[in-house]
Amino acid sequence: MNATTTEADTAHHAVVSRDQWTEARRALLEREKELTRLGDQIARERRALPWVRVEKDYVFDTPDGPRALADLFEGRSQLLVQHFMFAPGWEQGCPSCSYMADHNDGAAPHLAARDVTLLVVSRNALPEIERFRERMGWRFKWVSSARNDFNHDFHVSFTPEEFASGSVYYNFAMQPFPQAEAPGISVFHKDESGQVFHTYSRYGRGVEVMMGAYPLIDLVPKGRDEEGLEHTMAWVRHHDRYEARPAAHACCGSRG
Repeated sequence: MNATTTEADTAHHAVVSRDQWTEARRALLEREKELTRLGDQIARERRALPWVRVEKDYVFDTPDGPRALADLFEGRSQLLVQHFMFAPGWEQGCPSCSYMADHNDGAAPHLAARDVTLLVVSRNALPEIERFRERMGWRFKWVSSARNDFNHDFHVSFTPEEFASGSVYYNFAMQPFPQAEAPGISVFHKDESGQVFHTYSRYGRGVEVMMGAYPLIDLVPKGRDEEGLEHTMAWVRHHDRYEARPAAHACCGSRG
């Protein structure tokens, strides 16, 4: 069942002339340009971060057999990993991570054109991953970390002891977390010698960068409309589980 959405409040929203609207829009445009320039500056600072050499030999289960992390770059020098919440024993992947993943197939060829391989990693067994991917109709590369410490080392899966303590290391701080799996994005670089480096990770709301639908929702009058929900993404469903919304009724009836 879809989460309830609010009605746009036409009665209490300012309605002005086109000239007045254009003046207000130009003022907001200046703020939007400030945000764009700030984003560019932060991107430069992000690229200037130091790197960490990946010393551990992670081996993943893939449709092509066991593969090391260095093998998953597919001939490119940059690897972008979506840490997808799908733990052993789960019947289906996390709806919010699935919302992220719905954007992957369209992005993958464009990332590849910029020397970036997109990879999705989960702890569930490969047959369960393949079963769920087939259901969802996805084509992107998805591998299992069931036999290594990758998820734990990159702080998106927590041991029973860590979770029971009430505080886990997530988003670069000790904090409570509602479950033993978490979303994230990690980036790696492979040099000409084959050495792999961890260059960047982000967590929490930082993963919204992969949710291309959100910036579009932010453009419309009701925005994300998430106030009052149990949690911000409580409305999200697997894309094959949304219920069709009935057409809105015309306020003055149909015209004959």
